[in-house]
Amino acid sequence: MTDTLIRATVTGGIQAFAAITTELVEEARRRHDCYPVASAALGRTMTAALLLAANLKTEESITIRIVGDGPLGETIADAYATGSVRGYVRTPHIDLPLRGMKLDVGKAVGQGTIYVTRFTGLKQPFTGSAPLVSGEIAEDVTNYLMVSEQIPSSVGLGVLVNPDSSVKAAGGFIIQVLPNADDEALAQIEKNLKNIPPVSQMVQEGKSAAGIIEALFAGLPITFYNSMPLNFNCPCSRERVSGMLISLGADELTDMINEGKAEVCCHFCAEKYQFSKDELGCLLDIMDKK
Repeated sequence: MTDTLIRATVTGGIQAFAAITTELVEEARRRHDCYPVASAALGRTMTAALLLAANLKTEESITIRIVGDGPLGETIADAYATGSVRGYVRTPHIDLPLRGMKLDVGKAVGQGTIYVTRFTGLKQPFTGSAPLVSGEIAEDVTNYLMVSEQIPSSVGLGVLVNPDSSVKAAGGFIIQVLPNADDEALAQIEKNLKNIPPVSQMVQEGKSAAGIIEALFAGLPITFYNSMPLNFNCPCSRERVSGMLISLGADELTDMINEGKAEVCCHFCAEKYQFSKDELGCLLDIMDKK
C-alpha cells in the first residue's frame, strides 16, 4: 500500500488527518539500521510530524524533537507540507524487553520534553514545548497540542515490526476540535475512539488512510479532501556537504587534506559522502578565491 495522507471534516467543527506511513518508516529503519523499539519511536515521531505539517502551507515545514533520559536519547523528525519527511534516532541499536506484548517505547524514551518547531517563512521560527507525559509519542503530541497550542486533539500512532525487524505496518491520525465544535459529534467520536483497534492493527488489516478516518468518524457525515503521497526524503547533497566543509575554514580543511581523505555522514538519512585529498584541495582553493 502506497504511503498517503488524507484530511477530512465532519459537520460541527472537527477535522482529522490520517496517514499510512509503512514504506517510509521501513526506509528510515533500513537507512539507520534501527532495532525494533527504535523503529517504533522513530516511525511514530515521523508520522506525527507529517500529520502536523499537513496543516502548513507549501514550502513550510515542522520539526519534532523528543528529548528523553531513556536509552534512545533524542529522536528527531523533519516534515514538509509537501509530504516528505526525514528523521533519525540518536541510539538506534537498543534492545528492551517487551511490555506485555508491545514494544516498550515509553521506557526507551524516558522522561523529558517534546519540542515542536514550525518554519513558516518568518525570520524566526516558532518553537513550543511540553513535558513528556508517557514517552509513547502519541500521548506526548496530544499533550503538547493542548498545553502549548491550546488545540484539543486526539492522536493515534502505531508501528508494527516483523520478526526480522522490518516494518510491517505504520500509520497514524490526529483529530482536532475547532472552536464551537458540536457536542453530539464529539460524543460520537469519543465513542468511536473507545471501540477502534490500534492504528498499526488497522493498517495491517489493509485499511487506507480514508478507511481510518471512516472508523474515527463512523456515524457522522464525512467530507474528504484530496489525498497526498508521502515519502522519506532528505535534501542533503554532495554540493551542500561541500559548502559545509568550506564553512569549517582553512585549518580544518588542511587537517583533512593531511589525513588524505574525509567522510561525512548525514544524521538524517545516513548517506555517506567521501572526499579524496584532491577534492578537498579543490574546496580549499574555492575558499581561498572567496
